[in-house]
Amino acid sequence: MQPAITEQRADMPSSLKALYAPVAGALSDVEDLLAAELSSGHAFVDGLIRHGFRLGGKKLRPALVLLSGQATGSRHPALSRLAGAVELIHVATLVHDDVLDEADLRRHLATVNARWDNETSVLLGDYLLARSICLAASIDSSSGEVGGEDAHLSCAFACRAIAEAARMMCEGELRQAASRGNFQIDEQEYLDIIAGKTAALIACSCQLGAHYADAEPDVVERLVRYGHNLGIAFQIADDLLDMTGDEAVAGKSLGTDLDKQKPTLPLIHVMQQASAEERRSLQKVLTGDGNHRRKTLQPWFERYGAVEYARRRAAAFAQAARREIEPLDRSPAAEALRGLTRFVVDRES
Repeated sequence: MQPAITEQRADMPSSLKALYAPVAGALSDVEDLLAAELSSGHAFVDGLIRHGFRLGGKKLRPALVLLSGQATGSRHPALSRLAGAVELIHVATLVHDDVLDEADLRRHLATVNARWDNETSVLLGDYLLARSICLAASIDSSSGEVGGEDAHLSCAFACRAIAEAARMMCEGELRQAASRGNFQIDEQEYLDIIAGKTAALIACSCQLGAHYADAEPDVVERLVRYGHNLGIAFQIADDLLDMTGDEAVAGKSLGTDLDKQKPTLPLIHVMQQASAEERRSLQKVLTGDGNHRRKTLQPWFERYGAVEYARRRAAAFAQAARREIEPLDRSPAAEALRGLTRFVVDRES
């Protein structure tokens, strides 16, 4: 089962590996833990899990659990399991997202739905979600008896936090599904949607790391706000990649937001700046047949500076994230958290 996790390493950008250096050993432990936890006696299930984890890639969320813990206090034995639990949630959402987007490619590989079918993808995502709950619930037994003054470090807090993040993610995805084809959506509603679908789990990862490092409550809240802003910056950058990126570099299907008529920030900006007649022309492009939308809309994005605007907004949220953690003591882990605010905006995949 080991290859299911470790095959991701070669795909990780060198800049990200450098940022993860303070927790590289702990991340390797998380990979080993997941390899053991996800082993199945059924060859077909093992094959699906191996393929699913090869689609994961960056390991941002487990790294944030570990970095937040290391930057704010002592390392709790539960952190590896919690890092594994949030990664399981994330990979499950990727598998489900590829079904929703009808995507064929991720991490330069065929998606689960493309290689097998939608039914298998949905079931695999559900399987990973269930295993995440089991892993989070196991932290009491893995780290010794917890009680008395340490009761706040039991599995109950982790399970509630992860469940709430998952609820917010689902709600965000449902709101996005409801907004398809609604080209009147404004920027604030878009930000509210991505705060749920993406930022919630990133904020939860930071919260878990700081909480189980026994950081002071105000420090935990700073890390939550850091994760929230980092997650919004990450998703804006991701939406930009979908419209302007290179599939050969990104390694995944691009243009799916336009094909699914999802209003993302560059398009929202154009719609808000364009005249009524121009908006009608844009809607014809967006609702018409064919897969030409990315190419056709490029002149519109250039005319209204939509890409530059979205990049500025992503950078602003990344800077807000960085401000939240400026009070942290200087350490390799804290510097890595600061460095991630640059990475999420500048990445090409």
